Amino acid sequence: MATQRDDDTAPPAPVELLPGERTHFVESSGLRLRVREWGAAEAPPIVALHGLRGFSGTWRALAAALPGYRIIAIDQRGRGDSDWDPDANYYTDAYLADLEAVVAALALPRFVLLGHSMGGTTSYVYAARHPDRLHALIIEDIAPGSSASGAGAERIKAEMAALPLDFADWAEARAYWRRTRPQVSLAALEQRLAESLCENGAGRIRWRYDAAGIARTRLAPDPARVVDLWPVVEAIRTPSLVLRGAKSDFCPAQVVAEMERRNPRFRHVTIADASHYAHDDQPATFHALVQGFLCGVDAASAAPL
Repeated sequence: MATQRDDDTAPPAPVELLPGERTHFVESSGLRLRVREWGAAEAPPIVALHGLRGFSGTWRALAAALPGYRIIAIDQRGRGDSDWDPDANYYTDAYLADLEAVVAALALPRFVLLGHSMGGTTSYVYAARHPDRLHALIIEDIAPGSSASGAGAERIKAEMAALPLDFADWAEARAYWRRTRPQVSLAALEQRLAESLCENGAGRIRWRYDAAGIARTRLAPDPARVVDLWPVVEAIRTPSLVLRGAKSDFCPAQVVAEMERRNPRFRHVTIADASHYAHDDQPATFHALVQGFLCGVDAASAAPL
């Protein structure tokens, strides 16, 4: 859980990059998307997609824990150093097209796809449409219906409706994050400040994402573009793991159990003392579960028929 810093008015320390961390850009539908990579280019690839208000650097700790893999993370359109969409086209079909563009640009072989929350929705849909491209699917804390109803969906809508567009100073920004994510560690809170906010040149602190456009799409979505994940989940033919937080208000255990009943390729693990942000709340457990699942998938795929 985050605690008070000695000087809340100071800007966050620059993020410490991992050795060999590198970034480049891929174009998708006229937008430039920043792609961040860790690990050897010839290592087995894992493509990682962040959540609604996330950033590619959220997967840095996972990359440090899995040095034998090539981790490829995307700043989703409208976030980080990727372009904002002038039409506020922040829907699953647009994120899916972006993912397909990155996979094509990097000429990836079969890969593992990992998605948190919003990135999980994109991952489900990609897995259903491209079963031949995926070695395994890992979903963090989202299930059918999560974004449409329930306590978690209402919490996120309330957060987006009340989202300040900027802050007077770093102390005010820190206070916002402490209120909004009281469970995260001080290190995770400072990373959020460094990677999701910046100074605007006029003395105020602004978001490094399209806060107004993303909020508009989340609060008043086009019903025709909202994905029903149940038929998507039922269509997936890839070994799949759902990791949910025991304290999550977004991914109910009974819904995940129903997923397993409808599609035996799914299994799930509930991570103790973790919220919707399990990879932040319990990183060691999260990393161990990812690695263990992938070792099991590798062993199964290598076994003689």
